[in-house]
Amino acid sequence: MIKLEDLLIFVSTADNGSLSAAARLLNLTPSVASVGLKRLESELGVRLLARSTRSLRLTPDGERYLQYARNVMNEVEAGEHALAHGRKAIGGTVSLSVPSDFGRNVLAGWLDAFQSLYPDVSLQVRIGDHVTNMFSSSVDLSVRYGTPEDSTLIALPLVADNRRVLCASPEYLARHGKPAIPDDLPMHNCLRFALSDTVHDRWTFHADGEPLTVSVHGNRSSNDGELVRRWAIEGHGIAYKSGIDVLPDLRSGALEAVLTNYQGESAPLHLVCTHRLMLSPTINALRDFLQQRIKRFLAQPNGQVS
Repeated sequence: MIKLEDLLIFVSTADNGSLSAAARLLNLTPSVASVGLKRLESELGVRLLARSTRSLRLTPDGERYLQYARNVMNEVEAGEHALAHGRKAIGGTVSLSVPSDFGRNVLAGWLDAFQSLYPDVSLQVRIGDHVTNMFSSSVDLSVRYGTPEDSTLIALPLVADNRRVLCASPEYLARHGKPAIPDDLPMHNCLRFALSDTVHDRWTFHADGEPLTVSVHGNRSSNDGELVRRWAIEGHGIAYKSGIDVLPDLRSGALEAVLTNYQGESAPLHLVCTHRLMLSPTINALRDFLQQRIKRFLAQPNGQVS
């Protein structure tokens, strides 16, 4: 396989008429440059340069190959310039994975506003509650609840102190009463969320810093967080949802928080990518925009998501 370094040695040698001069310009020793040139000739099966202790000239094969080698190096340089320009400009395509409830009911409108500000940005949005494998998929960014188990991922906080909220519709609570303590939950129809085919049926709360975990049951579960929220609004049971997901419903009265004297499970919201080199101006602009929108969202008393 031909190495770019060997092509660069060949082009530089031809341009300067000297292998030692090329080596100095490329910050290589003459012996390393000579090995690279011989390696290129071996890969091609031809002599590119006729050289002696006092002279060096291109062979006919070298004359023919030089332009192709220049074209390759020019294309590599053009690619580097294009990447450098892309790293400075806000634009291009961003593939984003988002959770269903937050994505459909809150984030979608924010992304519309972001593209209005930055019309050169194209978004590819995947909505769903499964955990996307950031290394095997074509996703650039993922909005996730919780801290990623893979410590090699870069998790940028959007809402560090978000927690789950136990909630139900006023109609359900009027029919079945409010649980007074977590141990009352087995007597209620609990609407459970399933992630990766595992049903989240052990709900943990904290009181005075001590955890209390309760096994819950119910006649409905789903791997779609938005559906669980809808069931709760329709009065089918009690849900244990991210506070961000149900904040507009709590403010409007569609849902009512219960067991408010207990602290819910931590559910921090992060923007996740695979490496800090992914943090281009476009992605940094999106992160800053989302942080500002979430701050406004949490501060609005009327539950609007604009």
